[in-house]
Amino acid sequence: MFEITEENALPDRKDEIQVSELHFVNKKNIRNYSLHDFSEVLLGLGCFWGAERLFWELPYVYVTSVGYGGGYTKHATYQDICSGKTGHAELVKVVFENKKNNFEKIIKVFFENHDPTQGMRQGNDIGSQYRSCIYASNESHYLKSLSLLKDYQEVLNNNNFKNLITTEVKTNINFFYAEDYHQQYLAKNPQGYCGIKGLGLSLNI
Repeated sequence: MFEITEENALPDRKDEIQVSELHFVNKKNIRNYSLHDFSEVLLGLGCFWGAERLFWELPYVYVTSVGYGGGYTKHATYQDICSGKTGHAELVKVVFENKKNNFEKIIKVFFENHDPTQGMRQGNDIGSQYRSCIYASNESHYLKSLSLLKDYQEVLNNNNFKNLITTEVKTNINFFYAEDYHQQYLAKNPQGYCGIKGLGLSLNI
């Protein structure tokens, strides 16, 4: 696959994509919240439509939104992302309560609800934008993500899965909101496509 770099990525767009600030389901503000009370993590596990619903339904998640990150092009559009020339992944921003083990519980849900061994795809969705990734907001969550990845790899090995986890784990990644029609897509379109499918294995934490 042709590698996207800062030099060959699509050029930045000048204007930020405008989105509704209120979550379509729970009516909470997707931008304005206290980082004293809440933490963030950016997760990529295939198409972000089904992935976002998976997390907004969790009781310890405050609010969710979808967007793009992990690449180079600022304020990229969905069409830019689909070209494979921005380097970004489709992401869910998960804002969750700062309480003990909530981050670990979110990463457990992450690993158990997709196949993290597929590289630049997720099921029938093929392309670098569908890669598995965890983009942590601080060093502690970054290190915990690496530890839980190792634990889940052991679960796979113990169940005779031969493939290695390809999940990309990084920290301090820029996030750009996706178009408004993508936000909480499956609440607006209940019969819409949802690609969420795990391996049926549990990460014990």
